[in-house]
Amino acid sequence: MKKNNQFITRTALIAAAYAALTYAFAWMSYEQIQFRISEILVLFAFIEPRYGLGLLLGCILANLASPLGIIDIAVGTFATFLAIIFIIQVRRLFGLNKKALIIASLGPVISNALLVGAELTYLFKTPFLWNAFYVGAGELAVVAIIGTVVVNSIMKNNILVEKLTF
Repeated sequence: MKKNNQFITRTALIAAAYAALTYAFAWMSYEQIQFRISEILVLFAFIEPRYGLGLLLGCILANLASPLGIIDIAVGTFATFLAIIFIIQVRRLFGLNKKALIIASLGPVISNALLVGAELTYLFKTPFLWNAFYVGAGELAVVAIIGTVVVNSIMKNNILVEKLTF
């Protein structure tokens, strides 16, 4: 029972953190050019795969406020789902290390660039390559650069990693 309560609590906390960070930085979290700071948290699935559910719920909550409507909830959450699957698979294949983290960070970049880029093309009738480039560039900056630095720093602290896993 204690493990179940811990899972529910951590799932709720990660979902709330993702949504809160997106809302706090809403001015740069939506639209064609976006730097969604909350996307750093997606790499927490690299440390503990069970954070995936909280990340998906957080993405749904965050996208409820999206000016793009329900399509952003569906497409954005599916892009996050694919990114989490990729991150977890990279960790299983290569282990918990910096090189694997860097490879894993490319999953959110690619999935969001392609799926959200396609969504923006559909909604705004703008060129797909530009949309994919802008979304991918934002994801690259936030997840692959800032996120890997943050999560790599966490991974160096064994006590913190132990606290984050369950």
